[in-house]
Amino acid sequence: MGKKVIHSRNIASLLKYQYDVDVVFGIVGIPVVEFAQELQSVGIRFIGFRNEQAASYAASAYGYLTGKPGVLLVVGGPGVIHALAGVYNSMNNRWPLLIIAGSVPRDEKYQGGFQELDQVSLLKPYLKFAGELTGTKKDANIVFNAWNSATQGTPGVSYIDFPGDLITDVVEAIEFYKHETKRITTGPDPRSIAEVTSLIKEHQDKNILVVLGKGCINSSLALRHFIEEFNFPFLPTPMAKGILPDSHRLNVSAARSQALKSADLVLVFGARLNWILHYASPPKWNSNAKFVQVDIEPLTLGVNNPNGTSYCIWGDIQLTIENLRDTLHKLDFVKHKGLTKELKEKIESNKHNLRVRLNPENYYGAKMLNYYSVYSMLKNLIDDRSSFIVSEGANTMDIARISFETDFPKRRLDAGTNATMGVGLGYAIAAKVHSPELNIVTIQGDSAFGFSGMEIETAVRYRLGIIFIIMNNSGIYHGSDPSTITNETQLPPTMLSEKCRYDLVARGLGAKGYLVKNLQELEYYYKKALVHTRERIPCLLNVIIEPGQNKKISFGWQKSKL
Repeated sequence: MGKKVIHSRNIASLLKYQYDVDVVFGIVGIPVVEFAQELQSVGIRFIGFRNEQAASYAASAYGYLTGKPGVLLVVGGPGVIHALAGVYNSMNNRWPLLIIAGSVPRDEKYQGGFQELDQVSLLKPYLKFAGELTGTKKDANIVFNAWNSATQGTPGVSYIDFPGDLITDVVEAIEFYKHETKRITTGPDPRSIAEVTSLIKEHQDKNILVVLGKGCINSSLALRHFIEEFNFPFLPTPMAKGILPDSHRLNVSAARSQALKSADLVLVFGARLNWILHYASPPKWNSNAKFVQVDIEPLTLGVNNPNGTSYCIWGDIQLTIENLRDTLHKLDFVKHKGLTKELKEKIESNKHNLRVRLNPENYYGAKMLNYYSVYSMLKNLIDDRSSFIVSEGANTMDIARISFETDFPKRRLDAGTNATMGVGLGYAIAAKVHSPELNIVTIQGDSAFGFSGMEIETAVRYRLGIIFIIMNNSGIYHGSDPSTITNETQLPPTMLSEKCRYDLVARGLGAKGYLVKNLQELEYYYKKALVHTRERIPCLLNVIIEPGQNKKISFGWQKSKL
């Protein structure tokens, strides 16, 4: 007979010593309290949230930032249901996530046990792996299958069910061997490389545009060599900002609309031709443009592509870039012409207009702040090298995307592919846990903050010095004039309480909180916030801005801002 331990220690030790798990996000309750304690006893940090939704978003983002599965621990039944937000978020963004949830003791199944839910059956059709622990040595294989499934190919979500009786059962210790569970990569089909490089060669004298998606976030150096060697203009999608520096001479973000309309050949790396890229369709795009898609997910290839799968490459993005580069050299492909004269002029014109709009001198003395006046000041206060920005909201996020450039990869998190509201505080906490040396600045609309505002207390409890900036226009998309409303039946669906004191809420939860009504106060309190965060104290700036116009609501990203 081997050594005996409680099974929670077995699983905690596996996560720590075989898979290098350093942090687990979640909420405890019956029956997972003891498991969380065992995680801590082996040196894994446990970050306990106030709501499973926010915890699931944090674990989701942590998986993206680290490149290995983020780990989420919740109770069964309603805990799992509340965590589905992060499950869907990870699935859609293609981020690795491992969920571990408690479940009813095995001898109480099918009797209406406490929070009973057949979680494996519920999740299995949608996840990459779902399995139940057994209390035997086979559980090492179950954990491996879950971890490996979330990691390999297209990153995704795995689930492990931990029955309540097993959590405290004394069982035989699992022997495990330290080994690296690394991602296995596969190169592209040489025939596809030959087809695409021939197409690029044919477009030598035409307008070529490279589109970068967040799926190529780990291929920064290879992409930089590829783009600079061949002088290709490039456009990053919102969360791909920083893969190549936003300040790069070949970045066409400042003239996005013109770049799309004038492109004859588009090379799309790690991005989907979805709503963010206008489905590769006119009038946003040139109706005759050819699209080359490169992705690790084959089911992405050809979707919304006017050429179907004719010019699509399935394979690891970095290996594909290296193959394309080598083959183009063999074809004696000389440097592309780069930016056209018209595109250069449009970029300079739009950059000038944005500089004017983001000049704080234009806004001193204004009756009320607005998005541009606030961002004009923040742009001067936020140091790109030492900062990480999380943005969330409608106008708050859309305007932030064009206002705050970055020259560093993985320094931006926002609502992403799903345009999800409620991610902000979970993302910010994950970012601070991952990069404690950076200033984490979260810029949220007041509506977005409301989804998970209680997580301010989580940041306080774990001494996570995060700056929260609430763009408070007293509404969803826009505010309303309370004086025009005589009774509650007239309350607009987009209306929130006027000038809510979120700063006082933050103070009540143990953070610092300040009310901001003008640029002088914004500058003063932001600098105070930096001091507080160095003391590991979260700080919230409640910035009152004008309510905005009551006009037709639309997706900001679908409209041309530049």
